[in-house]
Amino acid sequence: MNGARILLESLKREGVEVIFGYPGGAVLPLFDQLYEFPVRFVLCRHEQAAAHAADGYARATGRVGVCLATSGPGATNLTTGIATAYMDSIPMIAITGQVRTSLIGVDAFQEADMTGITRSITKHNYLVRDPRELEPVVREAFHVCRTGRPGPVLIDLPVDIQLAEAEFGAGADAGAPAGGNEPAADHGWLKTAARLITAARAPVIISGGGVITAAAGDELRALAEKLRIPVAMTLMGLGGFPGSHPLSLGMLGMHGTYFANQAVMAADLIIAVGMRFDDRVTGRTDTFAARAKIIHIDIDPTSIGKNVRADLPIIGDAKYVLAKLADQVENDPFPRSWLRTIAGWKMDHPLAYDRRAEKIKPQYVIEEIHRLTAGDALITTEVGQNQIWAAQWFNYDAPRRFISSGGLGTMGFGFPAAIGAKVGRPEKIVFAICGDGSLQMNIQELATCVSHGIQIKVAILNNGYLGMVRQWQELFYGRRYSQTALRNPDFVKLAESYGALGIRVTEKKDVPDALTKALACANTVVIDFQVDPEENVLPMVPAGESLDHMIEYGEAEN
Repeated sequence: MNGARILLESLKREGVEVIFGYPGGAVLPLFDQLYEFPVRFVLCRHEQAAAHAADGYARATGRVGVCLATSGPGATNLTTGIATAYMDSIPMIAITGQVRTSLIGVDAFQEADMTGITRSITKHNYLVRDPRELEPVVREAFHVCRTGRPGPVLIDLPVDIQLAEAEFGAGADAGAPAGGNEPAADHGWLKTAARLITAARAPVIISGGGVITAAAGDELRALAEKLRIPVAMTLMGLGGFPGSHPLSLGMLGMHGTYFANQAVMAADLIIAVGMRFDDRVTGRTDTFAARAKIIHIDIDPTSIGKNVRADLPIIGDAKYVLAKLADQVENDPFPRSWLRTIAGWKMDHPLAYDRRAEKIKPQYVIEEIHRLTAGDALITTEVGQNQIWAAQWFNYDAPRRFISSGGLGTMGFGFPAAIGAKVGRPEKIVFAICGDGSLQMNIQELATCVSHGIQIKVAILNNGYLGMVRQWQELFYGRRYSQTALRNPDFVKLAESYGALGIRVTEKKDVPDALTKALACANTVVIDFQVDPEENVLPMVPAGESLDHMIEYGEAEN
């Protein structure tokens, strides 16, 4: 069969049920095969959105997301989505068309060197020059993107290879390459870890996105409850430990809770699991957790010791390591004074906003979404204030419910990611929490939702600004709002023009009814919440400061 058919049959063998993408000249043979091939194709309206949708699908389901684009600009439009997935360790296969092999390197029409362009933002990439290579390449690509620290893999496929014929199935019994997510080798780490834990008096667990990737939430909870250790989460780790649990400290970092940051700075032991000590988590690294011994558990050895020293590095699968630790340590060995200190911080420094204000507060909108969905919705976000409010004010009690661009911080991510999440988890309510600026970067995907019957609820926290940039300009640049005020379209009319339902909310009292109406509607709904234009995301650690130097609510104007 021809290369296009071999590719699709190979994807089917890997369990692929849906592809997100956009057609073009260099993938016409593929789309000719897709015309009658039994796989769902979601036609997005921009290739970047297709990559984000595949990413959202992967984050919501734990399966590999697949996106497809033509050569040249179609392929380069995928790169932001590929980089987003790479930074957050998301398993994704990106397939790009390429000019004929005889034209590669001569600046042919719509040629781009995708293997060169994506070398630094993929785990691996392939330029297929022989149709006989295609079947083993697909098999290996899926293995690479799933195992170890997951990440995106790119397959660049020239149009003549799509048309050339080869035998399919000759390597069907070869199986995946050897290797996988191996448990940690026992080189004495278990006894050393148990000794550090037993000696501690003020321990904290930091749970990252690797806990969710490894499906290690149950093991993390068992260890935390056995030892009565409080748990802070990174942005990517939200839901890896139940947010409503008494031991939860919520999110730490630049916009983390006061009590999470103070606990980490006062700790004498940190057990960091599946996180990489990103600068938004640590603040100043030279002052971060200066008193603490650090046990760092991660499947990726390059993540350990890169930003913060590790007194005990443990390279291995988080699920295995946490289970072994729980078996090794004694119950509840720490003084209760540590938990009492944290309880005092929680009481004296809770997350806060002005609940008596007449204007719609964005935090209130998030709280109402949580209340009306009983916390059982999938939440995707854009980047900026909307992202942090969604992280702070919605309690994530299970993994894969918070879907957001963490490492790359990609505006335009959340709405198309919601499409992928809904396709992967159609039984779930999916809310895209968006800013009025970031939504417009991929707002054309309203057409994708309506034409495919993908029912997303979009909550726009419309403050008329690029909110997080405006906040920095207010706090650190003397309110010089340079190029951050927006002149927005009528979002209700825009939604209606695409065939979706549009709702505008200008009064606080109308927020619950608007959300109830949206939840009852069997269509994509865009709700334009016109929120307080100068509401800030707080607490906040200013850039370059220590984690315990925080601006709290009510202090920003001082």
